[in-house]
Amino acid sequence: MARVRARPAEDSGYNSGMQIYLVGGAVRDQLLGLPVRERDWVVVGATPGELEKLGYRRVGRDFPVYLHPESSEEHALARTERKTSPGYRGFEVQADPSVTLEEDLQRRDLTINAMAQTADGRIIDPAGGRAHLEARLLHHVSDAFREDPVRILRVARFAARLHDLVFRVAPATQVLMRAMVGAGEAAALVPERVWQETASALAEPRPDVFIQVLRDCGALAVVFPEVDALYGVPQPADWHPEIDTGVHVGLALQQAARLSFSTEVRFAVLVHDLGKGTTPQAEWPRHVGHEERSVELVQALCRRLAVPNRFRDLGVAVARNHGLCHRALELRPVTLLKMLESLDAFRRGERVKDFLDACESDARGRTGLEDQPYPQRDLVLAAWRAALAVDTRAIAGPGGTGEGLAGEKLGEAIRNARLADVAAAREQFSPR
Repeated sequence: MARVRARPAEDSGYNSGMQIYLVGGAVRDQLLGLPVRERDWVVVGATPGELEKLGYRRVGRDFPVYLHPESSEEHALARTERKTSPGYRGFEVQADPSVTLEEDLQRRDLTINAMAQTADGRIIDPAGGRAHLEARLLHHVSDAFREDPVRILRVARFAARLHDLVFRVAPATQVLMRAMVGAGEAAALVPERVWQETASALAEPRPDVFIQVLRDCGALAVVFPEVDALYGVPQPADWHPEIDTGVHVGLALQQAARLSFSTEVRFAVLVHDLGKGTTPQAEWPRHVGHEERSVELVQALCRRLAVPNRFRDLGVAVARNHGLCHRALELRPVTLLKMLESLDAFRRGERVKDFLDACESDARGRTGLEDQPYPQRDLVLAAWRAALAVDTRAIAGPGGTGEGLAGEKLGEAIRNARLADVAAAREQFSPR
Protein backbone atom coordinates (compact mmCIF):
# COMPACT_ATOMS: atom_id res chain seq x y z
CA MET A 1 0.00 0.00 0.00
CA ALA A 2 1.33 3.42 -0.94
CA ARG A 3 2.50 5.69 1.79
CA VAL A 4 0.17 8.68 2.26
CA ARG A 5 1.55 11.97 3.50
CA ALA A 6 -0.40 15.04 4.54
CA ARG A 7 0.89 18.54 4.08
CA PRO A 8 2.07 20.06 7.35
CA ALA A 9 -0.04 22.97 8.56
CA GLU A 10 1.26 26.37 7.48
CA ASP A 11 3.38 28.20 10.06
CA SER A 12 3.16 25.18 12.33
CA GLY A 13 6.81 25.02 13.22
CA TYR A 14 6.90 21.28 12.50
CA ASN A 15 9.94 19.74 10.83
CA SER A 16 9.50 18.98 7.13
CA GLY A 17 9.24 15.24 7.67
CA MET A 18 6.50 15.37 10.28
CA GLN A 19 2.89 14.95 9.17
CA ILE A 20 -0.14 15.25 11.43
CA TYR A 21 -3.57 13.79 10.73
CA LEU A 22 -6.92 14.03 12.45
CA VAL A 23 -7.99 10.44 13.17
CA GLY A 24 -10.61 8.21 14.71
CA GLY A 25 -13.81 9.40 16.31
CA ALA A 26 -13.58 13.02 15.15
CA VAL A 27 -13.46 11.93 11.50
CA ARG A 28 -16.25 9.41 12.04
CA ASP A 29 -18.55 11.85 13.80
CA GLN A 30 -17.96 14.60 11.24
CA LEU A 31 -19.04 12.25 8.48
CA LEU A 32 -22.12 11.23 10.47
CA GLY A 33 -23.04 14.83 11.14
CA LEU A 34 -22.65 14.36 14.88
CA PRO A 35 -21.02 16.77 17.34
CA VAL A 36 -17.31 16.04 17.70
CA ARG A 37 -16.62 15.19 21.36
CA GLU A 38 -12.85 15.37 21.14
CA ARG A 39 -10.14 15.42 18.52
CA ASP A 40 -7.27 12.95 18.39
CA TRP A 41 -4.27 13.21 16.10
CA VAL A 42 -1.63 10.84 14.82
CA VAL A 43 1.87 12.04 14.04
CA VAL A 44 3.84 10.36 11.24
CA GLY A 45 7.55 10.75 10.63
CA ALA A 46 8.58 12.09 14.03
CA THR A 47 10.46 10.93 17.10
CA PRO A 48 9.59 11.48 20.77
CA GLY A 49 12.52 13.87 21.07
CA GLU A 50 11.27 16.02 18.21
CA LEU A 51 7.82 16.34 19.77
CA GLU A 52 9.27 17.17 23.16
CA LYS A 53 11.46 19.90 21.65
CA LEU A 54 8.26 21.44 20.25
CA GLY A 55 6.73 21.56 23.73
CA TYR A 56 4.55 18.44 23.64
CA ARG A 57 4.08 16.77 27.01
CA ARG A 58 4.11 12.97 27.17
CA VAL A 59 1.18 11.30 28.96
CA GLY A 60 1.09 7.79 27.49
CA ARG A 61 2.42 5.03 29.74
CA ASP A 62 2.25 2.07 27.36
CA PHE A 63 2.86 3.93 24.10
CA PRO A 64 3.92 7.46 23.09
CA VAL A 65 0.96 9.84 23.48
CA TYR A 66 1.54 13.56 23.88
CA LEU A 67 -0.54 16.63 24.70
CA HIS A 68 -0.29 19.58 22.32
CA PRO A 69 1.40 22.53 24.07
CA GLU A 70 -1.50 24.90 23.28
CA SER A 71 -4.69 22.88 22.60
CA SER A 72 -3.87 19.98 25.00
CA GLU A 73 -5.35 17.63 22.39
CA GLU A 74 -3.81 14.16 22.26
CA HIS A 75 -1.22 13.49 19.60
CA ALA A 76 0.06 9.91 19.30
CA LEU A 77 3.05 8.80 17.32
CA ALA A 78 2.07 6.41 14.54
CA ARG A 79 2.61 2.90 15.84
CA THR A 80 2.21 -0.78 15.17
CA GLU A 81 1.45 -3.47 17.74
CA ARG A 82 2.45 -7.13 17.87
CA LYS A 83 0.69 -9.62 20.14
CA THR A 84 3.13 -11.27 22.55
CA SER A 85 0.90 -12.76 25.29
CA PRO A 86 -2.79 -13.15 26.17
CA GLY A 87 -4.88 -10.31 27.49
CA TYR A 88 -5.09 -6.55 27.29
CA ARG A 89 -1.44 -5.72 28.03
CA GLY A 90 0.18 -8.46 25.98
CA PHE A 91 1.53 -6.24 23.17
CA GLU A 92 4.86 -5.08 21.84
CA VAL A 93 4.59 -1.54 20.45
CA GLN A 94 6.73 -0.04 17.69
CA ALA A 95 6.57 3.73 17.28
CA ASP A 96 9.23 5.35 15.12
CA PRO A 97 9.41 7.56 12.02
CA SER A 98 9.25 4.54 9.69
CA VAL A 99 5.66 3.63 10.69
CA THR A 100 3.20 4.78 8.02
CA LEU A 101 -0.26 6.21 8.51
CA GLU A 102 -1.78 3.12 6.88
CA GLU A 103 0.08 0.83 9.27
CA ASP A 104 -1.23 2.84 12.21
CA LEU A 105 -4.82 2.75 10.93
CA GLN A 106 -4.57 -0.97 10.28
CA ARG A 107 -4.15 -1.72 14.00
CA ARG A 108 -7.40 0.03 14.98
CA ASP A 109 -10.54 -1.76 16.09
CA LEU A 110 -13.40 -0.80 13.74
CA THR A 111 -13.26 0.46 10.19
CA ILE A 112 -15.37 3.50 11.09
CA ASN A 113 -12.63 4.43 13.57
CA ALA A 114 -9.80 3.79 11.10
CA MET A 115 -10.12 6.88 8.93
CA ALA A 116 -7.87 9.92 8.88
CA GLN A 117 -8.20 13.45 7.57
CA THR A 118 -5.46 15.61 6.09
CA ALA A 119 -4.93 19.30 6.82
CA ASP A 120 -6.86 20.17 3.64
CA GLY A 121 -9.84 17.97 4.55
CA ARG A 122 -9.09 14.91 2.41
CA ILE A 123 -10.33 11.61 3.93
CA ILE A 124 -7.89 8.69 4.01
CA ASP A 125 -9.81 5.44 4.33
CA PRO A 126 -7.74 2.32 3.67
CA ALA A 127 -10.13 -0.06 5.51
CA GLY A 128 -13.42 1.03 3.92
CA GLY A 129 -14.83 2.79 6.95
CA ARG A 130 -16.83 5.28 4.91
CA ALA A 131 -18.73 2.50 3.16
CA HIS A 132 -19.45 0.89 6.52
CA LEU A 133 -20.74 4.22 7.84
CA GLU A 134 -23.19 4.32 4.97
CA ALA A 135 -24.16 0.67 5.55
CA ARG A 136 -24.45 1.31 9.31
CA LEU A 137 -22.08 -1.53 10.14
CA LEU A 138 -19.66 -1.97 13.04
CA HIS A 139 -17.01 -4.02 11.25
CA HIS A 140 -13.52 -4.95 12.43
CA VAL A 141 -10.53 -3.66 10.48
CA SER A 142 -8.61 -6.92 10.29
CA ASP A 143 -8.13 -10.27 11.97
CA ALA A 144 -5.76 -8.50 14.37
CA PHE A 145 -8.95 -7.42 16.15
CA ARG A 146 -8.82 -10.75 17.99
CA GLU A 147 -5.58 -9.80 19.71
CA ASP A 148 -7.18 -7.32 22.14
CA PRO A 149 -10.20 -8.47 24.21
CA VAL A 150 -11.04 -4.87 25.17
CA ARG A 151 -12.30 -4.52 21.61
CA ILE A 152 -15.24 -6.78 22.47
CA LEU A 153 -16.32 -4.22 25.05
CA ARG A 154 -15.66 -1.34 22.67
CA VAL A 155 -17.82 -2.82 19.93
CA ALA A 156 -20.64 -3.27 22.43
CA ARG A 157 -20.17 0.33 23.59
CA PHE A 158 -20.27 1.71 20.05
CA ALA A 159 -23.40 -0.34 19.42
CA ALA A 160 -24.95 1.37 22.47
CA ARG A 161 -23.89 4.78 21.18
CA LEU A 162 -24.97 4.38 17.57
CA HIS A 163 -28.02 2.13 17.91
CA ASP A 164 -30.46 4.97 17.27
CA LEU A 165 -28.66 5.61 13.97
CA VAL A 166 -29.50 1.99 13.05
CA PHE A 167 -25.95 0.67 13.39
CA ARG A 168 -25.50 -3.05 13.97
CA VAL A 169 -22.56 -5.35 14.56
CA ALA A 170 -21.43 -6.90 11.28
CA PRO A 171 -22.03 -10.67 11.12
CA ALA A 172 -18.33 -11.34 10.50
CA THR A 173 -17.42 -9.29 13.57
CA GLN A 174 -19.96 -11.17 15.67
CA VAL A 175 -18.37 -14.45 14.61
CA LEU A 176 -14.92 -13.12 15.49
CA MET A 177 -16.06 -11.91 18.91
CA ARG A 178 -17.64 -15.28 19.72
CA ALA A 179 -14.41 -16.99 18.70
CA MET A 180 -12.42 -14.69 20.99
CA VAL A 181 -14.68 -15.50 23.93
CA GLY A 182 -14.38 -19.19 23.15
CA ALA A 183 -10.59 -18.89 23.12
CA GLY A 184 -10.60 -17.37 26.61
CA GLU A 185 -9.64 -13.84 25.61
CA ALA A 186 -12.60 -12.28 27.45
CA ALA A 187 -11.48 -14.03 30.64
CA ALA A 188 -8.16 -12.17 30.36
CA LEU A 189 -9.82 -8.74 30.62
CA VAL A 190 -8.51 -6.75 33.55
CA PRO A 191 -11.16 -5.43 35.98
CA GLU A 192 -10.34 -1.76 35.54
CA ARG A 193 -10.90 -1.90 31.78
CA VAL A 194 -14.15 -3.81 32.19
CA TRP A 195 -15.42 -1.11 34.52
CA GLN A 196 -14.06 1.75 32.42
CA GLU A 197 -15.84 0.52 29.29
CA THR A 198 -19.00 -0.33 31.23
CA ALA A 199 -19.21 3.09 32.86
CA SER A 200 -18.81 4.71 29.44
CA ALA A 201 -21.43 2.41 27.91
CA LEU A 202 -23.92 3.15 30.68
CA ALA A 203 -23.74 6.82 29.69
CA GLU A 204 -24.62 6.06 26.06
CA PRO A 205 -28.13 6.50 24.59
CA ARG A 206 -28.86 2.75 24.68
CA PRO A 207 -26.93 1.04 27.50
CA ASP A 208 -29.22 -1.98 27.17
CA VAL A 209 -27.68 -2.62 23.74
CA PHE A 210 -24.23 -2.84 25.35
CA ILE A 211 -25.50 -5.69 27.54
CA GLN A 212 -27.25 -7.41 24.63
CA VAL A 213 -24.19 -7.33 22.36
CA LEU A 214 -22.05 -8.82 25.12
CA ARG A 215 -24.64 -11.53 25.65
CA ASP A 216 -24.87 -12.30 21.93
CA CYS A 217 -21.16 -13.11 21.75
CA GLY A 218 -20.99 -14.92 25.10
CA ALA A 219 -18.91 -12.26 26.85
CA LEU A 220 -21.64 -11.28 29.32
CA ALA A 221 -21.34 -14.64 31.07
CA VAL A 222 -17.62 -13.94 31.53
CA VAL A 223 -17.54 -10.31 32.64
CA PHE A 224 -21.00 -10.04 34.27
CA PRO A 225 -22.08 -13.59 35.13
CA GLU A 226 -24.56 -12.24 37.70
CA VAL A 227 -26.40 -10.32 34.98
CA ASP A 228 -26.19 -13.14 32.45
CA ALA A 229 -27.82 -15.47 34.99
CA LEU A 230 -31.01 -13.36 34.88
CA TYR A 231 -31.89 -14.40 31.34
CA GLY A 232 -34.40 -17.20 31.20
CA VAL A 233 -35.52 -16.61 34.79
CA PRO A 234 -39.29 -15.96 34.84
CA GLN A 235 -41.21 -13.44 36.92
CA PRO A 236 -44.99 -13.32 37.57
CA ALA A 237 -46.70 -12.24 34.35
CA ASP A 238 -49.25 -10.17 36.28
CA TRP A 239 -46.49 -7.81 37.36
CA HIS A 240 -44.01 -8.37 34.54
CA PRO A 241 -45.68 -8.90 31.16
CA GLU A 242 -42.21 -9.41 29.64
CA ILE A 243 -41.72 -12.31 32.13
CA ASP A 244 -37.97 -12.83 31.56
CA THR A 245 -35.88 -11.10 34.25
CA GLY A 246 -32.99 -10.37 31.92
CA VAL A 247 -35.34 -8.81 29.37
CA HIS A 248 -36.84 -6.70 32.17
CA VAL A 249 -33.43 -5.37 33.21
CA GLY A 250 -32.74 -4.36 29.61
CA LEU A 251 -36.09 -2.58 29.39
CA ALA A 252 -35.44 -0.79 32.69
CA LEU A 253 -32.01 0.34 31.46
CA GLN A 254 -33.65 1.64 28.31
CA GLN A 255 -36.09 3.67 30.41
CA ALA A 256 -33.31 5.08 32.59
CA ALA A 257 -31.57 6.33 29.47
CA ARG A 258 -34.81 7.64 27.94
CA LEU A 259 -35.43 9.67 31.09
CA SER A 260 -31.81 10.96 31.04
CA PHE A 261 -31.02 9.59 34.48
CA SER A 262 -27.41 9.55 35.71
CA THR A 263 -24.82 6.87 35.06
CA GLU A 264 -24.97 5.90 38.75
CA VAL A 265 -28.72 5.37 38.43
CA ARG A 266 -28.25 3.25 35.32
CA PHE A 267 -25.75 1.04 37.14
CA ALA A 268 -28.20 0.59 40.02
CA VAL A 269 -30.88 -0.41 37.50
CA LEU A 270 -28.50 -2.94 35.95
CA VAL A 271 -27.85 -4.69 39.26
CA HIS A 272 -31.09 -4.17 41.21
CA ASP A 273 -32.49 -7.67 40.58
CA LEU A 274 -29.33 -9.81 40.64
CA GLY A 275 -30.74 -11.99 43.42
CA LYS A 276 -33.43 -13.35 41.11
CA GLY A 277 -30.71 -15.20 39.25
CA THR A 278 -30.11 -17.33 42.35
CA THR A 279 -33.75 -18.21 43.11
CA PRO A 280 -34.23 -22.02 43.08
CA GLN A 281 -36.23 -23.09 40.03
CA ALA A 282 -38.76 -24.80 42.29
CA GLU A 283 -39.76 -21.35 43.57
CA TRP A 284 -40.20 -19.70 40.15
CA PRO A 285 -41.77 -17.34 39.19
CA ARG A 286 -41.75 -15.95 42.75
CA HIS A 287 -38.52 -14.56 44.19
CA VAL A 288 -38.96 -14.33 47.92
CA GLY A 289 -35.98 -12.66 49.61
CA HIS A 290 -34.26 -11.74 46.36
CA GLU A 291 -33.52 -8.23 47.66
CA GLU A 292 -30.95 -9.30 50.24
CA ARG A 293 -29.45 -11.83 47.84
CA SER A 294 -29.14 -8.99 45.35
CA VAL A 295 -27.30 -6.88 47.92
CA GLU A 296 -24.67 -9.59 48.43
CA LEU A 297 -24.19 -10.02 44.69
CA VAL A 298 -23.91 -6.27 44.08
CA GLN A 299 -21.24 -5.99 46.74
CA ALA A 300 -19.29 -8.92 45.31
CA LEU A 301 -19.50 -7.55 41.76
CA CYS A 302 -18.29 -4.14 42.92
CA ARG A 303 -15.34 -5.68 44.76
CA ARG A 304 -14.37 -7.72 41.72
CA LEU A 305 -14.41 -4.79 39.31
CA ALA A 306 -13.29 -2.08 41.77
CA VAL A 307 -16.49 -0.14 41.13
CA PRO A 308 -16.40 3.33 42.73
CA ASN A 309 -18.19 3.62 46.07
CA ARG A 310 -20.87 6.01 44.84
CA PHE A 311 -22.02 3.43 42.30
CA ARG A 312 -21.83 0.60 44.81
CA ASP A 313 -23.72 2.43 47.54
CA LEU A 314 -26.59 3.42 45.28
CA GLY A 315 -26.71 -0.08 43.76
CA VAL A 316 -26.97 -1.62 47.23
CA ALA A 317 -29.66 0.86 48.32
CA VAL A 318 -31.79 0.18 45.25
CA ALA A 319 -31.32 -3.59 45.42
CA ARG A 320 -32.43 -3.62 49.07
CA ASN A 321 -35.30 -1.14 48.94
CA HIS A 322 -36.83 -1.01 45.45
CA GLY A 323 -39.66 -3.38 46.40
CA LEU A 324 -40.58 -1.18 49.35
CA CYS A 325 -40.58 1.90 47.14
CA HIS A 326 -42.96 0.26 44.67
CA ARG A 327 -45.35 -0.41 47.58
CA ALA A 328 -44.96 3.08 49.07
CA LEU A 329 -48.64 3.93 48.66
CA GLU A 330 -49.49 0.98 50.91
CA LEU A 331 -46.77 1.38 53.53
CA ARG A 332 -47.30 2.51 57.09
CA PRO A 333 -45.50 5.72 58.08
CA VAL A 334 -43.05 3.78 60.25
CA THR A 335 -42.04 1.63 57.27
CA LEU A 336 -41.62 4.69 55.06
CA LEU A 337 -39.34 6.19 57.69
CA LYS A 338 -37.33 2.98 57.98
CA MET A 339 -36.80 2.99 54.21
CA LEU A 340 -35.56 6.59 54.32
CA GLU A 341 -33.22 5.69 57.17
CA SER A 342 -31.91 2.74 55.17
CA LEU A 343 -31.07 5.19 52.36
CA ASP A 344 -29.21 7.42 54.86
CA ALA A 345 -31.55 10.08 53.49
CA PHE A 346 -31.02 12.60 56.30
CA ARG A 347 -27.27 12.80 55.79
CA ARG A 348 -27.07 12.07 52.05
CA GLY A 349 -30.10 13.78 50.61
CA GLU A 350 -28.79 13.56 47.03
CA ARG A 351 -29.28 9.81 47.19
CA VAL A 352 -33.06 10.13 47.50
CA LYS A 353 -33.54 11.43 43.96
CA ASP A 354 -31.13 8.88 42.50
CA PHE A 355 -32.91 6.10 44.39
CA LEU A 356 -36.29 7.23 43.08
CA ASP A 357 -34.92 7.57 39.54
CA ALA A 358 -33.78 3.94 39.65
CA CYS A 359 -37.07 2.74 41.11
CA GLU A 360 -39.06 4.61 38.47
CA SER A 361 -36.90 3.09 35.73
CA ASP A 362 -37.57 -0.33 37.22
CA ALA A 363 -41.33 0.28 37.30
CA ARG A 364 -41.39 1.58 33.72
CA GLY A 365 -39.14 -1.19 32.42
CA ARG A 366 -42.07 -3.51 31.84
CA THR A 367 -43.71 -4.29 28.53
CA GLY A 368 -46.68 -2.02 27.97
CA LEU A 369 -46.12 -0.05 31.18
CA GLU A 370 -43.40 2.31 29.96
CA ASP A 371 -45.57 5.43 30.35
CA GLN A 372 -47.43 4.45 33.51
CA PRO A 373 -47.35 7.15 36.22
CA TYR A 374 -45.16 6.55 39.25
CA PRO A 375 -46.88 8.39 42.15
CA GLN A 376 -44.65 6.59 44.64
CA ARG A 377 -41.95 9.14 43.79
CA ASP A 378 -44.07 12.05 45.00
CA LEU A 379 -45.09 10.28 48.20
CA VAL A 380 -41.55 9.31 49.15
CA LEU A 381 -40.32 12.84 48.39
CA ALA A 382 -43.13 14.34 50.50
CA ALA A 383 -42.33 12.02 53.41
CA TRP A 384 -38.59 12.74 53.17
CA ARG A 385 -39.06 16.50 53.01
CA ALA A 386 -41.42 16.41 55.97
CA ALA A 387 -38.98 14.39 58.07
CA LEU A 388 -36.04 16.50 56.93
CA ALA A 389 -37.80 19.64 58.13
CA VAL A 390 -37.77 18.43 61.74
CA ASP A 391 -35.69 20.88 63.78
CA THR A 392 -33.40 18.53 65.71
CA ARG A 393 -31.77 21.42 67.61
CA ALA A 394 -35.13 22.63 68.85
CA ILE A 395 -35.97 19.15 70.09
CA ALA A 396 -32.76 18.95 72.09
CA GLY A 397 -32.99 22.57 73.31
CA PRO A 398 -34.92 24.19 76.18
CA GLY A 399 -38.59 23.27 76.09
CA GLY A 400 -38.03 20.67 73.39
CA THR A 401 -39.37 17.13 73.68
CA GLY A 402 -35.79 15.93 74.00
CA GLU A 403 -34.62 18.48 76.53
CA GLY A 404 -32.15 16.91 78.90
CA LEU A 405 -31.90 13.73 76.84
CA ALA A 406 -28.78 12.35 75.19
CA GLY A 407 -27.63 9.41 73.13
CA GLU A 408 -30.23 6.83 72.18
CA LYS A 409 -33.04 8.60 74.06
CA LEU A 410 -32.42 11.86 72.19
CA GLY A 411 -32.28 9.92 68.93
CA GLU A 412 -35.60 8.31 69.77
CA ALA A 413 -37.19 11.72 70.41
CA ILE A 414 -35.94 12.98 67.04
CA ARG A 415 -37.18 9.83 65.33
CA ASN A 416 -40.63 10.19 66.92
CA ALA A 417 -40.86 13.75 65.63
CA ARG A 418 -39.87 12.62 62.14
CA LEU A 419 -42.37 9.77 62.28
CA ALA A 420 -45.17 12.19 63.20
CA ASP A 421 -44.32 14.42 60.25
CA VAL A 422 -44.06 11.46 57.88
CA ALA A 423 -47.50 10.31 59.08
CA ALA A 424 -48.91 13.77 58.44
CA ALA A 425 -47.39 13.89 54.97
CA ARG A 426 -48.74 10.41 54.28
CA GLU A 427 -52.22 11.47 55.40
CA GLN A 428 -52.22 14.58 53.23
CA PHE A 429 -50.79 12.91 50.14
CA SER A 430 -53.02 12.61 47.11
CA PRO A 431 -51.60 11.03 43.93
CA ARG A 432 -51.67 13.35 40.95
